[in-house]
Amino acid sequence: MNKINTAILNKKAKAIRKDIIDICVRNQAGHIAPSFSTVEILTVLYYGIMNYQKNNPEWEDRDRLVLSKAHGCYGLFAILSDIGVIPKKEWGNFYTRSGKLSGCVERKLCYGLEVGCGSLGHGLPIAVGIAYGAKKQKKKYHTFCLTGDGELQEGSNWEALQFAVKHKVNNLTIIIDANRLQAMDFLANILDRKDYEIINRLKGFGLHPEVCSGHCVAGLFERLKKKPSKNVPRVIVAKTIKGYGLKCMENVPKFHYRVPTGEELDAEDLYGQS
Repeated sequence: MNKINTAILNKKAKAIRKDIIDICVRNQAGHIAPSFSTVEILTVLYYGIMNYQKNNPEWEDRDRLVLSKAHGCYGLFAILSDIGVIPKKEWGNFYTRSGKLSGCVERKLCYGLEVGCGSLGHGLPIAVGIAYGAKKQKKKYHTFCLTGDGELQEGSNWEALQFAVKHKVNNLTIIIDANRLQAMDFLANILDRKDYEIINRLKGFGLHPEVCSGHCVAGLFERLKKKPSKNVPRVIVAKTIKGYGLKCMENVPKFHYRVPTGEELDAEDLYGQS
């Protein structure tokens, strides 16, 4: 990727963050912080990686995205609105009585929403099933699954990974939003799990995790554009900051769902990120 494209993607990620803040603060929608840690990942996927037709979101050969951490969906809604899949009016009415988008992703293909994942631990198993089915049917599309590191406490994820390794489901890319926080605290304070423990567990299941910054669009693009070289799902551990872009939110557990006040919002914090 050249510098111009990197700059464009960075600018797009900033615009998506501004859109999230403008709409979600106005409509008093929580879960801004878990959405902010995914913005660069989703930006790279939709504007640079995925084989996707914005004018035909139900195209059979489209790449699939399963947003397993479905409560952190605001970046996805903002991007799908920006590219014209979700009507701008619908996104603008999010979290109001007249809006039809839910606080967690619900399946609605005409809006580009592949899978409903309100309960954590469901998305990755579904993504494995989608990818496995595509492989058995010799379909060419790729499946991406964005999950959270807190969500990996769910045993259903590890059962799915065992299946995927056993059956060589290599048309699946799993991106872990490793922001080190879950609903109300840091992971290390809940299960005493450090970053390297997750990585070692993934390796123990026969996977080959790649670690990178989840906020560097150039690095994410370089990793995601390469075809998987192993005969198992590709796993990218994207190190992120929960609430990235707003200093009042960054790494602060109470902002998992809390909406920032006007006094807490500082335009320089949000728009000063490079």
